[in-house]
Formats: sequence, C-alpha cells, structure tokens
Amino acid sequence: QVQLVESGGGLVQAGGSLRLSCAASGRTSTIYAMGWFRQAPGKEREFVAAISWSGGNTYYADSVKGRFTISRDDAKNTVYLQMNSLKPEDTAVYYCAADRRPSRTRVVVSLGEYDYWGQGTQVTVSS
Repeated sequence: QVQLVESGGGLVQAGGSLRLSCAASGRTSTIYAMGWFRQAPGKEREFVAAISWSGGNTYYADSVKGRFTISRDDAKNTVYLQMNSLKPEDTAVYYCAADRRPSRTRVVVSLGEYDYWGQGTQVTVSS
C-alpha cells in the first residue's frame, strides 16, 4: 500500500506563490505517474498537472499553464507543485495522486485512472 501526504498549503494574496509537496511512503516502488488535482467548494475535482515516472513528460490544465510547475524527486519520494502568480480562482483543496501502472513516459490526466490519493491541502488566495 502507498500513503500520500500533501503539505505546503495556506493563505496567500493574489499574485503570490506557494509550493505544495506530496510525500509518498509505503510501497513507493509501485508508484509511476503522479499528478495534482484540486476541488473548489461546490465544484468537482479537476485536473491540475501530471508528471511521468521519468519526470521527462509533464502536462498541465490550460488554467494553470505558465504559472504552475510540477516536478518530482524520487530520492525523496516527493512530488512538488510550484504555484506562481496565484489567482483567487485557484482557491481549492489540492490533492496529489499516484498511478501504479508501469511506464517511464506516461502522464495521467484522468481522475479515475489514479490508484492512490492524499488527503489534500487547502490553498486560499485572497484578492
């Protein structure tokens, strides 16, 4: 089994930055692609960013492209989401997810294809 724990959320003013971390523990050798999703109040959970096992492939939602950067450090079993130029509409609970299907290059954007989920971290952007 794999456990994912997010951290780094908080309250920030519009235009500010935050870096989210997602630390994996347990059977981390079974983790391949990873991603970030978010869920705002009253809305469905939506895709934010994804990264392949190799780290060489990334994919972003149009709403965050150019502002957010996903990266991973497999030595630390951690994936990051650097968020810059934050907007009030970025306010949400942010979740990380991990996929256990072996692939070096695959990125996963569909919520239903992930096998493991963290509990989430709140990000609030004030105007």
